[in-house]
Formats: sequence, C-alpha cells, structure tokens
Amino acid sequence: MSAETPGLRESKKQETRQLISDHATRLFLAQGFERTTVAEIAAAARVAKKTVTNYFARKEDLAFDRQEAFTAGLALAVTGRGDGETPLAALRREFTAALEGHDPVVGFAGPDFSRMIADSPTLTGRLRELHDQREEALAAALAALTPGDAPDLAPRAAAALVGAAHRLLFRRIQELTLAGYDDGAITAALTPEAAHLFDLLDRAFTPANA
Repeated sequence: MSAETPGLRESKKQETRQLISDHATRLFLAQGFERTTVAEIAAAARVAKKTVTNYFARKEDLAFDRQEAFTAGLALAVTGRGDGETPLAALRREFTAALEGHDPVVGFAGPDFSRMIADSPTLTGRLRELHDQREEALAAALAALTPGDAPDLAPRAAAALVGAAHRLLFRRIQELTLAGYDDGAITAALTPEAAHLFDLLDRAFTPANA
C-alpha cells in the first residue's frame, strides 16, 4: 500500500479539525461554553482528548475557529489594497463587502452564537484579546507605510482609531442580532452608521491643509 501523499494528509487534518470544531459548537450552543468540557467534545467527535488539544490549544479556540482570519483581516486589507488606493479606502471597501456578505468576521454569527458569547465571560474576554491582536497587526502594516519624519506613535494611533471603529461596528452587529434583527435588516441599519464612522476617520486622517 502506498504512503499517503502530503496533500491527502493535510486534507484529513482539515477534516478532523472541522469535525472537532462542529461538535464543539453544537455542544457549546446546547450546554453553554463554560459548562462544556474538552473531554465531552472529544467524546462527541470520537477522538482522543489530546487530539482536540493538538488542534486547538485553548478551549476558546474551538469557539473562535476563524480567529486567524479575524486578527489578520485589517492588516491584509491595507497590504493588499489596489494601486492608488489609500489604506482607509481599502479598509472601508473591505468592511462594506463583509457587511453586505454577512461575514462572521465582522460580527454576523446568528442569535444563538452571539448569545453564547455574551453569556460567557471567558469568550467575551477572548474576543477583546482578538480585537487587540487585530489592532496590533494593523499597526504593524501601517508602520511600513508611515513616513520617516512621523512620530513613532503615529501608526499605533491610526490603528487604535480604526480598531475602535471596528470594535464598535462588531458590537453593534451583535446587539442587533440579539435584538432579533435578521442579517438583511442589520446590513440596512449598519450601512449608514458605518459610513458615518468611516467619514469621521477620513476627516481625522486628512491633513488640515489638504
């Protein structure tokens, strides 16, 4: 029998990871995050407890299984922007697309998942950490674009302003979700609010003599 190819092994790993994540989410929603144990997740997925921890170092990672996309998203919008496009214009464009696409990365998680986060101090704290990591990644991306004569704090200050706006929008989407709004209604409500926030950012970043 021939050995598995690297591609097949990787595919199996992804399938196992997704299987564990799916069972974890089901248990979290049914029992609550705090009351669900890693051992229960392992039993539901029919894998060893060590297998779960090999794929997910922290229990919170099982709930936020798209955290890499979340923390890198703002920085990638800046580094991948189009020719002649400003960082803020790229960030606005990316958020608008995510809002229209009801992307979980900007807060669309459905009422059950959003309630699970709101009811869990552990998940609420982890979400704050992920927002901080996203802001730090954005600051690093902006630092590469900052003129040499700018204050050292400039990219971090810009990232803090953008990060605050995104935190507010994320929280707003969760609030409306828990209030019973469907995704379409949330998008309709957030579109002018997001435009207002980005307009404020645009004025903050526009030189006074421009």
